[in-house]
Amino acid sequence: MSKPTPEQEQELVQAAQAESEAVIETEGELQSPEQQRIAELEAALAASEAKFAEQKDSVIRAIADADNVRKRAEGEIDKARKFALERFAGELLPVADNLERALQVADPANEAIKGVVEGVELTLKSFVNTIEKFGLKVIDPQGQPFNPDQHQAMGMQENAELPPNTVMAVMQKGYEINGRLLRPAMV
Repeated sequence: MSKPTPEQEQELVQAAQAESEAVIETEGELQSPEQQRIAELEAALAASEAKFAEQKDSVIRAIADADNVRKRAEGEIDKARKFALERFAGELLPVADNLERALQVADPANEAIKGVVEGVELTLKSFVNTIEKFGLKVIDPQGQPFNPDQHQAMGMQENAELPPNTVMAVMQKGYEINGRLLRPAMV
């Protein structure tokens, strides 16, 4: 065999390179379906993870919505319990007013009606204790500063002995139920 010329060697090297590139391409084609399958599986995994994250988010939102509805319902039930007696209590207030008026006009020194006065006092005390058990609170602002949120001014009068805007006389006591004004005190 004769020794190849440099041109022939170069052709042989180029042919070898072309052959090796063909083998690499052939191997790439053989791996291509596997790589495609891997890519498909990775894409399916990414889609599944995205769907899972979306569903997880929607479940968390649904749980939060249900929790908000539950809390709102509990608040409304609590409010209904607190203020269910509001109308009924409003109808009872004239009874307390009448008992107080009876005590104001009664003469405690008169022995003939002393027993009646004591009975009215006990009845009024019992009545007030009973309504306080159900959340009613008496507003008697005698000697306190005027509060427009709880008092209704019927008139103003200057008095040098009291500071300005002080309640001098209460014409009718006010009431509140569980912190809500039921009737303002008339001062």
